[in-house]
Amino acid sequence: MKNKQQAGFSLIELLIVVAIIGIIAAIAIPNLLATRRAANEGSAQASVRTIHSAQTVYQATGGAGAYAGSLAVLRTQTLTDRVLGSGNKSGYHFEIVEQGGVGATAVFGVYGFPLITSGVSATGTRAFGTTHDGVMHGETDLSNIPITIADIQALPVLGN
Repeated sequence: MKNKQQAGFSLIELLIVVAIIGIIAAIAIPNLLATRRAANEGSAQASVRTIHSAQTVYQATGGAGAYAGSLAVLRTQTLTDRVLGSGNKSGYHFEIVEQGGVGATAVFGVYGFPLITSGVSATGTRAFGTTHDGVMHGETDLSNIPITIADIQALPVLGN
């Protein structure tokens, strides 16, 4: 009677492979989440600039010198896409704030802040805003979400 040789992996070999995969996942997952947050923040900055441009176009065309009062108005004028016009995009919420004036005195502000600010499902860590001057501001302290142009102007200028 001949002994048949058993082919395959031993339990120790399988446990070593599982441990290696676990170590790789423990290193890769936090980096993946940080990359997703960074991408959301980049998208938020681009969205704030898009809304700023849409407001400027609206003032010069359909607004007759005044800025749009809401994202819904910009969406119906097809100056923003449906997703951005809804107010939420890429884990951020956007609002137009404190519109006022007509013509040369017209002012407006727009800001975006992350929907989830902590934990593994955080969509971002910074709020962004701009005023009628087009300067992008950002802040990591989200304790006071900006609701007026003065609040947005109090945020630090990005890049400084």
